[in-house]
Amino acid sequence: MNGMGVRRWESGDNFSAETQRIVAATEAMMAATAHHLSEGIENLRLKAIVHELPDFLYVKDRDGRFVFANAVMARSHGLENAAEIAGKRDFDLFDFETARRHFDIEQEIMSGGEPRIDMEELVPLPDGATMCRLTSKIPLRNDRGEVVGLIGVSRDITGRKRQEELYRGQANLLEMIARNEPLPMILEALVLMIERQMTGISGSVLLLDSEGTRLYHGAAPNLPGAYSRMIDGVAIGPKVGSCGTAAWRGEIIIVEDVMADPLWEDFRAMVSQFGFRSCWSTPICTSQKNVLGTFALYSKETRRPTEHEMKLVALATHIAGIAIERKRVDDRIHFMAHHDDLTGLPNRAFLKERMAKILDQARRNNRKVTVAYIDLDNFKEINDTSGHAAGDEVLKETAARMANCVRASDMVVRLGGDEFLVVLVHQSGHDAGIMRRLRDLQKAISKPVRSGVSEIAVTSSIGIAAFPWDGATPEELLANADRAMYRAKQLGRNTLQYHDGVVSNSVDLPLSEQEELRQAIIANQLFLLYQPQVDVATGRITGLEALVRWNHPTKGVIPPVNFIPLAEETGLIVPLGLWVLNEACRQARAWQDMGLTPLTIAVNVSPKQFADPDFASHVAEAIDRHRLNARWLELEVTESVIMHDAARALAIMLSLRALGLRLSIDDFGSGYSSLAALKTFPFDRLKMDRSLVEALPADKTAVAIASAVISLAQTLKLSVLAEGVETDAQLEFLRHARCEEAQGYRFSKPVAPEEIVVMLLARGA
Repeated sequence: MNGMGVRRWESGDNFSAETQRIVAATEAMMAATAHHLSEGIENLRLKAIVHELPDFLYVKDRDGRFVFANAVMARSHGLENAAEIAGKRDFDLFDFETARRHFDIEQEIMSGGEPRIDMEELVPLPDGATMCRLTSKIPLRNDRGEVVGLIGVSRDITGRKRQEELYRGQANLLEMIARNEPLPMILEALVLMIERQMTGISGSVLLLDSEGTRLYHGAAPNLPGAYSRMIDGVAIGPKVGSCGTAAWRGEIIIVEDVMADPLWEDFRAMVSQFGFRSCWSTPICTSQKNVLGTFALYSKETRRPTEHEMKLVALATHIAGIAIERKRVDDRIHFMAHHDDLTGLPNRAFLKERMAKILDQARRNNRKVTVAYIDLDNFKEINDTSGHAAGDEVLKETAARMANCVRASDMVVRLGGDEFLVVLVHQSGHDAGIMRRLRDLQKAISKPVRSGVSEIAVTSSIGIAAFPWDGATPEELLANADRAMYRAKQLGRNTLQYHDGVVSNSVDLPLSEQEELRQAIIANQLFLLYQPQVDVATGRITGLEALVRWNHPTKGVIPPVNFIPLAEETGLIVPLGLWVLNEACRQARAWQDMGLTPLTIAVNVSPKQFADPDFASHVAEAIDRHRLNARWLELEVTESVIMHDAARALAIMLSLRALGLRLSIDDFGSGYSSLAALKTFPFDRLKMDRSLVEALPADKTAVAIASAVISLAQTLKLSVLAEGVETDAQLEFLRHARCEEAQGYRFSKPVAPEEIVVMLLARGA
């Protein structure tokens, strides 16, 4: 060997004569070069210069054998001594495909005699990595001009190529963000970009939820899917691996060995399945340092990240922060454009966007869709009396209740003001129970809303339309539901009304009963019976209670227990109650016109009737219409009617008393009864509940309570009437306790108006 790493020819070598000439020419060239440079470089020999070059330098013969290579070329192939590469071919150093590619190109150069300048070559390295070289290969000629080999010069441009790729990747990511592409796509492209800059590294992005408590999958294109699923939704904390801890602390967490670090103590068994040994996690933050998620790098080696790797991580978290913040801003803008600011419910724009899709899907799947148009009754009065802040509280609470009453597939929309729309998507073509669900919804709305120290009573009128019978388009359905809602208003509010044209087999039996009851009110199928109220001491008839019955065209007479609950639920109790009021006034006037002694007629008032702001005017109209002196009319209300909104109830009762009629509190003694109600409200009479009376006189507790109620009422100057009196023993107790009046089967069952006439005439009235 000579000092340049070019081996001299010896008789035992297999080099051809041409190769020997190349060696001789190369030695002569180098010797001449050394001679010319010796004066400039003094003691520094040409050998040192060539081997210290950062670029790859080599000479090959016509068969592709290395004749010479400098030190950096040898080291790239894992050889310590440059001389060891002499005589080897690319097929000895690379895989077959790589070697064949290099051989073909070099043979073309030597055959054609034309150099190839600045070629980019991908060269596999012994450690499995790939190097990118910028290579020039030049034909080597002898003194006769014949090509005897080639000279190759290469430069490692792997770092430059990666930097160029990084710049392109950044530009591509920013373009994706600007185009508002889906966040998962952006994050996946980001992770892949960073992974290409490293060796043996897998990346992951986890996103922190809106509550700031859990991390969810964002992107992890090369992590095992099973591992990604295991950590999806992990709660953050001070000792939750690298990512959970980084999100908790808001700082970079470097774990060199997950098998030894205490932060991974609870997760070692899980991570060991996948062979990861180190994990470095960096929080992704907003410009205000609020954590949005984490960017993590995993390695199967126990090590720390290099300075270059940490620079890449800083770049990645910066871009990820931009993408996530942009997505959140876009989501917020979209939410604000499609949702109501006050309630957070979807708005008309959202409804328009979604409704057509809902109907199209229902059409394809042969399903139904029910829309309920909901308007809060007398909402203006709430704003006027309680203030707009209280009105806003009512709207927000109502919205929340409605949202809690529907399924995930359904939708609640605020149309504006106090109007809402509920879209119920049937789960099948014959989804029953829609009416029940709507009643439950109306009940939820009607619960009092607490505002400050008071409670506000809320009721609603609901109009219902069903796809496909009541409309094939969103516009038709909304219009028909709106019309049905206005009809519900006209029928006294706090009712549910279907669109007139509906012919639905999906609605269960209560709907058909509702329609029948509505027809009963309109077609005069209702009638009143009257039960006498008598003086306990004398047995004289002092008054009558009007009790409604339904003369069904096919079922016969139906008692109130079978239809009043339905009327209460559907809101038909309001028009039904108005009919009872007017009929009782008419009958009382008719008896007086017959010359009978005037008697007080007691009429029950439902909570929904009493909540109607026009109730007092309806009573006044009934009295005037039938020319009845108000003193002969008594309205019976239960304690529940007045306790929802005491101030409002008191105002209504005072306006009723101003008409001259009497007021009584009904069912007193059933359950919890407030003594304050007797003092606060202007009652004339107390009606002791039948559940208390029927226990008399055997039950000592009932005796004590009844005696106390009678004594209290007399102290407050209220007359007392006991309901449900059926036995002589009960009557005797009441007489002894100085109860003034009684009512029940002991005296008479409810009877028709003609029988009342007979009773009164028999008693000389």
